[in-house]
Amino acid sequence: MEPSTDAPPSQTTPAAQAGPAVQAEPVPTPTNAEALPPRPSDKTKVSEIAADCGNNRKKSSAWDHFEKIKMSEGQFKAVCHYCQKTYRANSKGHGTTNLLNHTPNCVKNPNRASLKGQQTLAFEPKMNGEEGFKLVPTAFTVEASRKALAEMIIIDELPFRFVEGYGFQKYSTTLQPKLQIRDIPSRQTVARDVISIYGVEREKLREALKGRRVCLTTDTWTSIQNLNYMSLTGHFIDDDWNLHKRILNFCQVEDHRGETIGRKIEMCLREWGVDGIFTLTVDNASSNGATIKFLQTVTKDWKGTILEHEFLHMRCCAHILNLIVGDGMKEIDPSIARVREAVRYVKSSPNRNQTFRSIMERLGIESKCLLSLDVPTRWNSTYLMLDTAEKFEKVFLRMDFEDDSYSSYFLNKENSGGLGSPCGVDFQNCRTFVGFLKLFYNATKKFSGSLYVTSNTFFDEMFVIQENIAHLIKSQNHLLKNMATKMEAKFEKYWGKGDKINKLLYVAVVLDPRKKMRFLKFSFFEIYGDEVANEMVDLVGSFMARLYDDYSRVDSPNVVLPSENERTHMEGDTVGCSDPYAMVNSRYERFLEVEKSIGCSNEMEKYLAENCESRRDVKFEILGWWKANSDRYPVLSKMARDVLAVPVSTVASESAFSTGGRILDPFRSSLSPLMVQNLICAQNWLQARVPISFRKSKDEMEALEDEFHELVLNQTTTAANSSSCSNKGGTRTTVNIDE
Repeated sequence: MEPSTDAPPSQTTPAAQAGPAVQAEPVPTPTNAEALPPRPSDKTKVSEIAADCGNNRKKSSAWDHFEKIKMSEGQFKAVCHYCQKTYRANSKGHGTTNLLNHTPNCVKNPNRASLKGQQTLAFEPKMNGEEGFKLVPTAFTVEASRKALAEMIIIDELPFRFVEGYGFQKYSTTLQPKLQIRDIPSRQTVARDVISIYGVEREKLREALKGRRVCLTTDTWTSIQNLNYMSLTGHFIDDDWNLHKRILNFCQVEDHRGETIGRKIEMCLREWGVDGIFTLTVDNASSNGATIKFLQTVTKDWKGTILEHEFLHMRCCAHILNLIVGDGMKEIDPSIARVREAVRYVKSSPNRNQTFRSIMERLGIESKCLLSLDVPTRWNSTYLMLDTAEKFEKVFLRMDFEDDSYSSYFLNKENSGGLGSPCGVDFQNCRTFVGFLKLFYNATKKFSGSLYVTSNTFFDEMFVIQENIAHLIKSQNHLLKNMATKMEAKFEKYWGKGDKINKLLYVAVVLDPRKKMRFLKFSFFEIYGDEVANEMVDLVGSFMARLYDDYSRVDSPNVVLPSENERTHMEGDTVGCSDPYAMVNSRYERFLEVEKSIGCSNEMEKYLAENCESRRDVKFEILGWWKANSDRYPVLSKMARDVLAVPVSTVASESAFSTGGRILDPFRSSLSPLMVQNLICAQNWLQARVPISFRKSKDEMEALEDEFHELVLNQTTTAANSSSCSNKGGTRTTVNIDE
């Protein structure tokens, strides 16, 4: 059998042109009511005739994937259901072998993998964010293995030359004997596959972003190639109320000027088809002000713009916390300096470290914590150093008596005008510092999350920190009092008495059903008193009313309310209920809902009038609550979906620079900026399929911190006095307003 030439329908054979001769053929006369079978016209489907005439011969499985069409008398063709390819299919002259060979190789056949060879059972991860695996039948195909290989290169940040290594090729052919060496792609082929995967995943993300407002974070970075890169990350909540973080672009920019960054962001958003920006979270770099002003101007008339971008600028809260703590710790306490020197002594050589461990064993101290030397310009590393060192107080005090080199080390420093070895009072002071800095450390970790909602947690952390600062200002400890006073001054510079904070962060608190407006009033009253509390509550209330009105204007036409028939159907479901108590409870709940709605003119007033959810429920999920109640608050839920997606830190964008530093190492510095974007973005998109729980994300964060501190141990601490933020293989360029 050979593929047909697929002649046009207008071309007919001589037999088909002899119309009168065909009509003169004798036709059997039907008996009784038996009807004549229909005469097929050109291109009549043979399956339609067979259904009427019948055929006892066994049908080939090839016709499950092909359609047999009659072109003329004695001339048939078979058309593939999937790719529309045609073959000659005359009953006498052509068989079905070519059809059977084509079916498992058809690129558009969705079941072609299962048609090739013997199937085996395999475990595949569940989709749609579910944890666990499912057992599915599968069959080996070279195409599937090639795609999986390209995804492995992307996710595991492997070089393209990895596929040409002898060890990998031997392992692959041993793992799957059906795979031949010639089937393993070259580095050039893998690079093309990476670009193809990027294109496919990009289209999926484009569909997910269609018609949505997006919260953005952005930052800039200078690579080992001495090229400027901009990372643009989008945050949004989908229709199923799942929070998503996606790197939209990791592209090259000419410079770090604000207008340049703004123009690049606008161009990227237009390429994605995004017509609505909700917020842009940036750090305190002086150029970001120009970026915000540019975007406010050029996107003011976009379809999804709310309140003319009045609240577009969102300051990175984690960055401001760093400035507050850093300003308070400029004058390092002598106790911290002594403990730092003790840690430096132990970490300076293997022999000293072994002496430290031997004393630990004799004192019966068991701890998995390891001493870590801090970077003086980073307060969080100082916190981790003190938090670990104070656990080994007895070991350091014993070393002062048993280790002569330790004693002489500090004696020489003391004789030369330096500090002596740490004593018990020093460790007690360090515990006081650790207890205070722990508040900032935990708050920074919460703000830096990207797998859970952070906008509703901001005010809780600020309330606790502000309360502790106010308490320490009244402390008798002169050192803590001075540090708290400096922190309060920096706090008021950026956030004032709450009036300088982006009001969307207050709206996020109100949209938390455990807090609402009552928690805001309580917090303001505890910190500032009754007058400021009433003023701020009125300010937030008026702003939230404006915000709700704008959402009602923009999104009300898109809100689908249940019809009268649907409501009647829902009420009728309880009438035939077998449990009369359940019917009564359901009707009573509707009665209470109507009672609460009396005097409420809109959804927002109805929501605020209801009681708060219990704060004692540790398993409470705010997105799950809004998903369950979105039908009750169709407009307010759309507002909550945008507000709760707002990130309060730029860590999501900064983390892309860590990936960029690993990809653009000294051995891969020849990668083009376009390929770098393909690798970084595709990795982020592919990893989003893997279900990661909140606990796993916290463990991963801690593991990354441990890796960071191990890196610091191998570097000289004197190189850390620069104000720029170093990454492996690159430098993140930021100019602070304070500098």
